[in-house]
Amino acid sequence: MARSPKRSKQTRDAGFAVLAVAAVAITSILGQIATNPNLVPWYAGLAKPAFNPPNWLFAPVWTALYVLMAFALWRILRLSGPYAARRRAVLLFFILLIFNAAWSWMFFWAQSPLLGLLNIVPQFVVILVTIALFARLDSLAAICLFPLVAWVAFAGVLNLAIWRLNG
Repeated sequence: MARSPKRSKQTRDAGFAVLAVAAVAITSILGQIATNPNLVPWYAGLAKPAFNPPNWLFAPVWTALYVLMAFALWRILRLSGPYAARRRAVLLFFILLIFNAAWSWMFFWAQSPLLGLLNIVPQFVVILVTIALFARLDSLAAICLFPLVAWVAFAGVLNLAIWRLNG
């Protein structure tokens, strides 16, 4: 018996949802593996600027950002239409995820604010280009990445300040 087109689309969309959530969750887990063991004493011992947020704020902010990122990716994955444009957008999104996870390894695991800074600048650019590519395909998917680019811009300023304060 053939599946109905509606059922096939629902199954396809559910598969894309699993892929989007898994990709973002893996990114988060990889970042946490590098971050958690280095919060104390290394990060706790760094001089930080007055605008450094309290530690408790990072987990809910990143949770919200990761949820928005997964939703944005899901919206792009499930689109029909120009395959090449979707492929470029998804590829750039995965590059964004690599930069995101790598930042934790560069900053926390390597205990190097300078390496973190060297990552966050191109990461910011990749997010902007990803937003532009997403916007051509799905405006809501692009809008979902606005909080990410704002947070990464703030994180870049914070990263720079921590590097400067700790030489």
